[in-house]
Amino acid sequence: MATDRCFIGVDVGTGSARAGVFSADGRLLGTARHDIRTWREGADIVEQSSDDIWAACAHAVRAAVAQAAVSADAVCGLSFDATCSLVLLDRRMRPLAASTSGDAARNIIVWMDHRAAEQARAINATGDQVLDFVGGAISPEMQTPKLLWLKQHLPRTFDAAGQFLDLTDYLTWRATGSLARSVCTVTCKWTYLAHERRWSDAYFRRIGLGEIVDDGYVRIGTEIVEPGTALTQGLTITAAASLGLRAGTPVGAGLIDAHAGGVGSIGGRGQDGTPQSPERRIAFIMGTSACAMAVTRTQRFVPGVWGPYYSAMIPGLWLAEGGQSAAGAAIDFLVRLHPAYAATAAEAEQRDTSVLGVLEGEAMARAGGASAVALLASSVHVLPDFLGNRSPFADPDARAVLAGLPLDDSRDGLLQLYVAGLCGLGYGAAQILDALAGRDIALDTIVMCGGAAKSLLTRQIIADATGLSVVLPETAEPVLLGAAMLGAVAAGAVADLGAAMATMSRDAATTPPARGRIAVFHAAKRVVFAEMQALDRRAREIMAGVGSP
Repeated sequence: MATDRCFIGVDVGTGSARAGVFSADGRLLGTARHDIRTWREGADIVEQSSDDIWAACAHAVRAAVAQAAVSADAVCGLSFDATCSLVLLDRRMRPLAASTSGDAARNIIVWMDHRAAEQARAINATGDQVLDFVGGAISPEMQTPKLLWLKQHLPRTFDAAGQFLDLTDYLTWRATGSLARSVCTVTCKWTYLAHERRWSDAYFRRIGLGEIVDDGYVRIGTEIVEPGTALTQGLTITAAASLGLRAGTPVGAGLIDAHAGGVGSIGGRGQDGTPQSPERRIAFIMGTSACAMAVTRTQRFVPGVWGPYYSAMIPGLWLAEGGQSAAGAAIDFLVRLHPAYAATAAEAEQRDTSVLGVLEGEAMARAGGASAVALLASSVHVLPDFLGNRSPFADPDARAVLAGLPLDDSRDGLLQLYVAGLCGLGYGAAQILDALAGRDIALDTIVMCGGAAKSLLTRQIIADATGLSVVLPETAEPVLLGAAMLGAVAAGAVADLGAAMATMSRDAATTPPARGRIAVFHAAKRVVFAEMQALDRRAREIMAGVGSP
C-alpha cells in the first residue's frame, strides 16, 4: 500500500525484536519479527546480548519496511520500546560481561533475572522515602538492586562500567548517539523522582551505591527527557545503514514495552469515534508477564503497586503500575507440566497452530460459550505466582500453588489445568483493581493488549473475573503503535503524545462481563485463590531455615 508518510515502532520483548510500520492515522502497513538469544543459569540468572538485540532490530525493521512496500524516504520518524533490562557498557561503550561467565556478549541482565532478590530485601529494609514511589517495596526486577548485586559480586565489572542503561535507552543511544534517558525508564525502574526532576543522593548513599552520586550520575543518566522527545539529529549514518533508513530520520525517546502498549491503546477513540478518557481505563498488557497501568491527575499511593510515577507514560499524568512477573510464561509452563502436553503439541503442529490454540478451541466447543468455559475448572485451582507476586503484595518470594489436581493424564485433565490457570491470572488482575479502587482510582474498562489479548477466551475470563468490560484495540499491534506514536511526536507530525493517541488509536471489540451464575462462580474461586496465597505465605514461614543446606 503506497503512503507518503509513515512511522516505525520497534519493540524488543523477552524473546524477539519486532518492528511495525504505521500510517499517519495509525493503520498497520507492515510488521516483522526476529528472535533474540537468551542465556539462562538456574532459576535466577537470565542474560542477553545488546549487539544481538540491535542486529535483531535491524532485521525486523528492514523486513517490516519491505512488507509495507514503502521507501526509506516515506519513514518520517521512529522510536523504540523494550523490556526493562539492564545493559552494561564499558568506558569505550563496548559490551561488558554482566555475570561470572566473563562473556562480554552476555552484557544484559534481563528484567526477569532475580539474582538481586537479597539486595532488594536489603534496600527495602532501609525504609527510604524513595520507596514510597515504588509501591512501598522495590523489586529485584528493578535496576538499583541489580547495580548493588554487581557491586557486591562483580566489583571489577561495576567499577569498569562506563554506562548502565535501560534497554530502551540503549537502543535510542545506538540509533542516535544520544545518552538522554527517557523519564519512563529512569522513573519506573531507577528511582528517579520525576515530579521533582532529581535523583535522591540520600537514597543511593543509604543503600550502598554512593559511587553513583560521586560520579554525578553520569553512568545512569544526567539528561532526562519525556517520551517522544526528538533526540539529537536523528538516526546516525551508521544506524541508518543498519536499519535501511535515511540518516537524520527523527528518533523519539522511548518507553518500556508495556508502557508503549498503554500509550498505543488507553487514550484512543471508541468504536463510535468519541474520544476516550485514559483516566477511566486501565491498560492490561499480557505477554510473558502482565502489566496493568492506570493514570491519574494527582498522586495516588497504592501499597504494592508501583508508582506513583509522574509523566512516566503520559506526560502530565501520574502512573500506577501493577502486574505479575509471569502471565503468558506461567500458562506455558503450567500446561507443559501435564502428561497430555506432548500429544497435544504434536496435534497442534499437524494443524499448524499452537497448543493453547488447540486447548481454547476444544474448551469453547465443550462449554458452548466463553464464559461457561471457566466451569470446567470448578474443582481445580491455580495460583500462578511462579515468579513471585509483583502486585499488590510486592512479594518476590511467593510461589505457585496448584490444588485439586486429579490423577488424570488425559486431554480433559490438561484442559482443566489450562482453564484454571487462566482463571488464576484473572483473579490476580482483580486483586490489582481492588487495590487501586481502595485508593479511589475508579476504573470502568480494561483495554487489553499483548499476545494473550488475541484470545477471546482469555478476554472473557479476565472480564468475568474482574467484573469490568474488556476492550480490544483496533490495531493488532498496540505496543508497536505506541512506539510509532513516539516517532510521530519526534517528527512534529502531531503536537504531542495526547494528540497522537487521539489520532492514531481506536477501540474495536468489547467483551462485557457475565453476571448471575458465572459471577457467583468466580467470586467463590476468588475466595479459594486468597486461601492459596495465605497457604503459600504460611508454608514459607514454617519452612524458613529448616530446608536450607
